[in-house]
Amino acid sequence: MLDAAVAWMNARGNTEQWGTTPYSRIPGGTERIQRYTTENASYIAELDGTTAGALVLDTGPSPQMPIAPAEVPERYVRLLVTDRERAGLGIGSVLLDHAAEETRRAGVDLLRVDCWAGGGGELVAYYERNGFTATESFLSGAWPGQVLARRVH
Repeated sequence: MLDAAVAWMNARGNTEQWGTTPYSRIPGGTERIQRYTTENASYIAELDGTTAGALVLDTGPSPQMPIAPAEVPERYVRLLVTDRERAGLGIGSVLLDHAAEETRRAGVDLLRVDCWAGGGGELVAYYERNGFTATESFLSGAWPGQVLARRVH
């Protein structure tokens, strides 16, 4: 799904968000996904018996990103990806709602995510439509990012 997401973004003219190299060929990319599935809480969405999306939930932001952990306990969406052939079916929204429920179940009130803030802010707007509020902007090199938060009382 990650390789397909890169190809889909590139076909739409977006070469900045995840670059142009398939994720499986990025140095350390495969290892990162293996860590996500063994060290973090990972969730898979299925549709008609086929994987349709994935979400990885952690206890804070990636240490490689210039984002400070929250001052209160939090859960952090480290990865959200959906099958581009099933775009528009709300799979990502279902996964984000599941992350909010898992956060609540853990007795934690704060769910955060960071995303690419370029391209006119479409991805930021997507998270806002899913109950998140933009909190802080950042730069990772030349890559513009946005942190968003969702309270899950």
